[in-house]
Amino acid sequence: MDDFLWVEKYRPEKVDDCILPEETKKMFKGFLAQGEIPNLLLTGPAGIGKTTIAKSLCYELGADYYVVNGSDEGRFLDTVRNRAKSFASTVSLTSKSKHKVLIIDEADNTTPDVQLLLRASIEEFSRNCRFIFTCNYKNKIIEPLHSRCSVVDFHVKGKEKAQLATLFFKRVHTILAEENVKFEMKVVAEVVQRHFPDFRRTLNELQRYASGGQIDVGILAQVTDVNITSLVGYLKNREFTNMKKWVTSNMDTEPHVIMRKVYDNLYNYLVPKSIPEAVLVIGEYQYKSSFVMDQEINLVAFLTELMMRCEFK
Repeated sequence: MDDFLWVEKYRPEKVDDCILPEETKKMFKGFLAQGEIPNLLLTGPAGIGKTTIAKSLCYELGADYYVVNGSDEGRFLDTVRNRAKSFASTVSLTSKSKHKVLIIDEADNTTPDVQLLLRASIEEFSRNCRFIFTCNYKNKIIEPLHSRCSVVDFHVKGKEKAQLATLFFKRVHTILAEENVKFEMKVVAEVVQRHFPDFRRTLNELQRYASGGQIDVGILAQVTDVNITSLVGYLKNREFTNMKKWVTSNMDTEPHVIMRKVYDNLYNYLVPKSIPEAVLVIGEYQYKSSFVMDQEINLVAFLTELMMRCEFK
């Protein structure tokens, strides 16, 4: 199965091969030079490579590691109390590393009682085991874990966005060539741009589009931006139920893409005096989208504010 899924087949095994901002990569390479890692809390958007870098660190250090997925078993106390503690408490006889590593993936989906137990485990097994937590929303991780870990933020800012998107486009180019998929550069660029910085989703989408052997303008209808004409009609007429249904049916589109689409069309749909108000609302909810627990609720709240505060043509 791993050989079939591109996200697994082409998952980097070395830190150098991971697509990261230069300073972040330098920090991880520093850990490798020291021959050990601290306890880490890796936070940032989905699909950006948090789990990949955690596994790459273990691979290059020669460390035994065990992964607990917070989305399913990680929330149950028995999993941590039995499997995880059993792993952390034993000494590896074959590992080249000074420590084992326990990776708690999607830790923001675990309950506070599980996180409290993990806090105790960090101290109890500090001589034998290091802990790496990955999460999308660091505000859902209890403060005692923050204070016991080095927090690394994977959110991409400023000039880093263009640099990383370029690097990922080159990586995708290489993967498509390796898979003997014919493709048009501008179509692939549009897919990368739409889903950036979610590298995992980008590869999954490209693999789906490539199932016919090529990626060309024929798939552009599936890739193009969401059409907001009907949405604007619902907002103008204050049809909350229809607006909510529209959101539900378009949740496969990233919320920030929808917000940007609304922003780009403000002059087409709003009277001039409402545009500054709309910009403030968009800025507020784009910021919130990086931290909220439920993106659908945040998007509905955003559109509700536009509906109530702005005047449409």
